[in-house]
Amino acid sequence: MDHLVLTVIAEDQPGLVECLAKCIAEHGGNWLESRMSRMAGQFAGILRVAVPAQAHADLSEALQQLEQQGIRVLVAQSGAEPERRWQMIQLQLVGNDRAGIVRDITQLLARHGVNLESLDTDVLPAPMTNELLFRADARLAVPSELSLDELQEHLETLADDLMVELKLQPAD
Repeated sequence: MDHLVLTVIAEDQPGLVECLAKCIAEHGGNWLESRMSRMAGQFAGILRVAVPAQAHADLSEALQQLEQQGIRVLVAQSGAEPERRWQMIQLQLVGNDRAGIVRDITQLLARHGVNLESLDTDVLPAPMTNELLFRADARLAVPSELSLDELQEHLETLADDLMVELKLQPAD
């Protein structure tokens, strides 16, 4: 079996996932895992599928044909997972919204070899003041050679500069 990673985006409407699932199933594919969401009238997702090697090309072609229905699909060969030992950590951050928060946090993480496994962000009004608050929840893969105390120290220094609150805890 070949493992493929598909990135999908389309204007949101009922039946999009069913159309994609039908196309995969018709080519002997197996839907393995996915992350999908609706945002600002668009539907986007990433998924991993297994497909028989002999059906790979036909599935890729069929997925490209979905563009005629307004569904854009990018197909990539599944990559190998790195041979590194990681500690999985959950990062929660809340602070007044301003441009550059994601850039500053991810820049620090990359500098220390931390891999961002998932990231969910929102900008919401604060309960009492209606000021806009930026909220982020991230799942991080921290290299085992990086001490969590050291990472915490670097993140706290940045959090003070950004005027945000952050919390690190072991991921589930």
